[in-house]
Amino acid sequence: MDPSSIRCPAAAGFQIIVDEPAWRRAVRNPEAMAARAARATGIGFTVLLASDAAVKRLNARHRGRNKPTNVLTFEPAAPGLPGEIVLALGTVRREAAQAGRRPAHHLAHLVVHGGLHLQGHDHHGAGEARRMEMAEARILHRIGVGNPWKRT
Repeated sequence: MDPSSIRCPAAAGFQIIVDEPAWRRAVRNPEAMAARAARATGIGFTVLLASDAAVKRLNARHRGRNKPTNVLTFEPAAPGLPGEIVLALGTVRREAAQAGRRPAHHLAHLVVHGGLHLQGHDHHGAGEARRMEMAEARILHRIGVGNPWKRT
């Protein structure tokens, strides 16, 4: 097996690719955490664990924003193909530290977040945002990750 990715059976419908090796220093076994979160969404997609520089390039090319972002979600290129979720290590690590959360839990949250986007959820309006937050919290609870929206 390629040590930089997890390829799951076609029925599972997802793939985890570690493009930035530093993910393994930030999160113990990031492939397993991303796979748990992806599986919990109930749909198939590819997760690419990348660097901030790679995400910055993608964000500039596809969204016209020349900066990294925590997660980018790409719809399937054609019917029957999986969508893609790309996470930026530096941004994920920084956000986790600011929120006082483990990077592994923030990774799981963003995989679930991207999976919900691929299912048509959005957070532009207050009602949409609240419904998406509740769905994220339910899915994360199923895999043992705390509610990222819970105010303490």
